[in-house]
Amino acid sequence: MTSATASPVVFKNFIHGEWREARSGKAFDNRNPANVDDLIGLFPASSAEDVNQAVESAADAYRGWRLTPAPRRAEILYRAAELLVQRKDELAHDMTREMGKIMTETRGDVQEAIDMTYYMAGEGRRQFGRTTPSELPDKFAMSVRDSIGVAGLVTPWNFPMAIPSWKLGPALICGNTAVIKPAEDTPLSAYNFVQALEEAGLPRGVVNLVMGDGPSAGAPLVAHSKVDLVSFTGSGDVGRLVSESCAPAFKKCTLEMGGKNIIIVMDDANLQLAVDGAIWGGFGTTGQRCTAASRVAVHKKVYGEFMSKFVERARALRVGNGLDPTTDMGPLINESALKKVMEYVVIGRNENAKLATGGRRLDQGAFANGWFHEPTIFSDCDPKMRICQEEIFGPVVSVIPVDGFEEAIAVANGVKYGLSASIYTRNVNNAFKAMREITTGIVYVNAPTIGAETHLPFGGTKQTGNGHREAATAALDFYSEWKTLYIDYSDRLQRAQIDTENV
Repeated sequence: MTSATASPVVFKNFIHGEWREARSGKAFDNRNPANVDDLIGLFPASSAEDVNQAVESAADAYRGWRLTPAPRRAEILYRAAELLVQRKDELAHDMTREMGKIMTETRGDVQEAIDMTYYMAGEGRRQFGRTTPSELPDKFAMSVRDSIGVAGLVTPWNFPMAIPSWKLGPALICGNTAVIKPAEDTPLSAYNFVQALEEAGLPRGVVNLVMGDGPSAGAPLVAHSKVDLVSFTGSGDVGRLVSESCAPAFKKCTLEMGGKNIIIVMDDANLQLAVDGAIWGGFGTTGQRCTAASRVAVHKKVYGEFMSKFVERARALRVGNGLDPTTDMGPLINESALKKVMEYVVIGRNENAKLATGGRRLDQGAFANGWFHEPTIFSDCDPKMRICQEEIFGPVVSVIPVDGFEEAIAVANGVKYGLSASIYTRNVNNAFKAMREITTGIVYVNAPTIGAETHLPFGGTKQTGNGHREAATAALDFYSEWKTLYIDYSDRLQRAQIDTENV
């Protein structure tokens, strides 16, 4: 930890292959949410001037990078992944200090970045198009992927290395250059990831890192005329602003936003397994995942037994500093997030939901300098309550009793989001019906709502996103354009749909 007398570590933006201070000379603190006395470092408070330099650098580098063969681009990504493997524990430690989740989870976050970077390195030799017979003789037809230009990437704090890898990996392998603006709560993990790319041999200007807040750095990046595509992960309110900013120029834009995810527990479920899933889904990352299971719909036949086990397990969770290996759940990311959770606890009580456990801020003793809150469960909830409809993004779970399968599906679909859902059942018919009827981008059977893997598409329906998907080969469809090619070697004019009668 940084002592009170030690000089703070000063970090810089990465622009045109150089580490630079913000043009204004201003910086912001990055502090440990488990102990705000722990100053991680000072990071550049960037402005539109810094963003412009970064975008100009990316635009200049694009001309050479797009012509670099994809397998050569892949070799750089592969070397970066190797560096992440070597530094995994160190990077996880940095991440826990800056965003709070326990070391087991931050190791998983780094591993996800490793997995994604390796995966996208593999796509350097697999960006397959298609060849198809032409309807005319002596004519060849095929489709290929083409790069787009400069990608503006805005990433959140809850997965501060994994999500940058989701965006940078496919952007780079498709031949785009990038400017990334990480969340101001977690700039160090993005810094570490970009540093690995630099050390792996990424050419100057291909990736640029600009740190700062949303209005000062994020908004100018999204609006910049030389940014050709934008990928944003964050809140729905900000996502709408991003979409509106991109719309006038018809700028390609992908949005990954909120969720109000549900676990359905049927009367034939393995209850212990369902409780395990509800604990992990609801309180993993302190409930600060877009895929967090903040709702649980339980069949009335097993409701009492499930609640007893669920509450008992939640009360046993050890809250504390994520660097302590005995900790099960760390702090909220900042004071604002803690206040939001506390406000929703009051809302839940006012809605006459029953507070089964938790409900309080932890601020005494070891908790005095951090943003801690108890794991909280509301029982006997009505699905129309605000705590069952609105994204809280904290360790608060609402449990809803249901009469049967049909009601559970209706409850699952009765929110404005559509990211992830889960059903626990031994009935294979109901499992397949749930997979068909639930309107989310991800459905789990006998597993919680969290745990996405890098080689499958990630994203949601309704107000969770705008139809695109991240991860896997689905990401290539956003970061590249299809180009269709026709080669006529007949040595005469041939007109498709017109001259086919004479073929």
